[in-house]
Amino acid sequence: MWYRVANASEYLVITGYGIPDIKLAKKAWILPGQASTVFDVSPVNYTFEVQAMSAEKLPFILPAVFTIGPRVDEDSSLLKYAKLISPHDKLSNHVKELVQGIIEGETRVLAASMTMEEIFKGTKEFKQEVFEKVQLELNQFGLLIYNANVKQLVDVRGHEYFSYLGQKTQMEAANQARVDVAEAKMKGEIGSKLRDGQTLQNAAKIDAETKIIATQRQGEGKKEEIRVKTEVKIFENEREAEVAAANSTLASKKAEWARQAQIAEVEAAKAVAIREAELQRELEKRNAMTQTEKMKANMLSRAAVEYETKVQEANAAFYERQRTIDAVLYEREKEAEGRKAAADAALYTRQQEAQAELITKQKEAEGLKALANAQAYHVKCLLEALSGDYRALRDYMMVNSGVYQEMARINAGAIQGLSPKISMWTNGSEVGSGLGSGAGAMGQVAGLYKMLPPLLATVQEQTGMLPPAWLGSLPESSE
Repeated sequence: MWYRVANASEYLVITGYGIPDIKLAKKAWILPGQASTVFDVSPVNYTFEVQAMSAEKLPFILPAVFTIGPRVDEDSSLLKYAKLISPHDKLSNHVKELVQGIIEGETRVLAASMTMEEIFKGTKEFKQEVFEKVQLELNQFGLLIYNANVKQLVDVRGHEYFSYLGQKTQMEAANQARVDVAEAKMKGEIGSKLRDGQTLQNAAKIDAETKIIATQRQGEGKKEEIRVKTEVKIFENEREAEVAAANSTLASKKAEWARQAQIAEVEAAKAVAIREAELQRELEKRNAMTQTEKMKANMLSRAAVEYETKVQEANAAFYERQRTIDAVLYEREKEAEGRKAAADAALYTRQQEAQAELITKQKEAEGLKALANAQAYHVKCLLEALSGDYRALRDYMMVNSGVYQEMARINAGAIQGLSPKISMWTNGSEVGSGLGSGAGAMGQVAGLYKMLPPLLATVQEQTGMLPPAWLGSLPESSE
């Protein structure tokens, strides 16, 4: 016997006399009939390049480094390791192939359930899931993953997914930079005008969104109503099909019962005939026996033929009824699908019309806004040029817009076609010559009376009114 001590990273495995299975110890007496070996529990690094394939059938290489060693904090795990792994060198191909097989198998299974984008973006989660699944398999060998490092994913030759993805990212960044520069210039040029139009744009946007949401709600209600009606119709069709199937089954069973009754009647009749034949046979011996056997064969053949015929007829009726039911059900399903497609198309059309109307209204609002800004700027410049004289501005705008010309044209059109007659009278030219200087007052009266006839004639021509009789009458015309 001798006393044996293991190093700090080693354990003694003792077997033999007095030990049922194995015994683990850091130091112990080795008795006669016992054997001892030493195994190291320090972890080992295993480097692999796992070739896996994503859910989109895209191959890739996953470089990984796992630090694996015995689990020393559990006696049961340490016993498993001592039994299964310690007989082999932990750097041997046997242990490496065991660990590599578990890691590659679990990694491939996990990668096959994830897309390439999920693996690339969720490297941390992917590493954690691989760690957990591999650890679950290593528990049965008493091994523990002390550390796992998954390196950057690598393309397989001929499948340069990650290189193309990097090029795509670079191009997107460059394009985004160009867009940012152009957007900064645009903001500097239109920033002042944008502030003024935000209020009107937001109001128009809210109104348009309200109309769109209302239209969407109406479409969703209509769609839900059509869906419920379709489900009710399908349920009714299924119930009708079940009733038809039950009726068909009942008819089949009735046919079977009728067949059994007919067979029973035939059998009963044949039993009587057989009994009579037997009695006759006993009387007529061999001749009666021959006749009886012949009749029996004929009757049995006929009954078999009738049975087969009725079975075929019942089956044919059942199959014909089943095909009819299937055709009706298929036709109704297609009608329901057609109605659903028509409803979806109508909803999409309404959405597009609402979107087009919204864009049209926005463009009209922008045009009106631009026109109003231009007119306001024009009026402002004119008012500044006229030193703030509003009346001068008004006169200029009326002349420039042709208001005075239009007024003249309208007035000219109003008197166009008229034939005015102008009459001139005088009452002083004949006073001195006809009556003398001493009769001035009477001359004025005479002039007044001379003025009346042409005055009354003019009134009559222009108004069609005649003077009253007491005032006088007009002389008749020469015509």
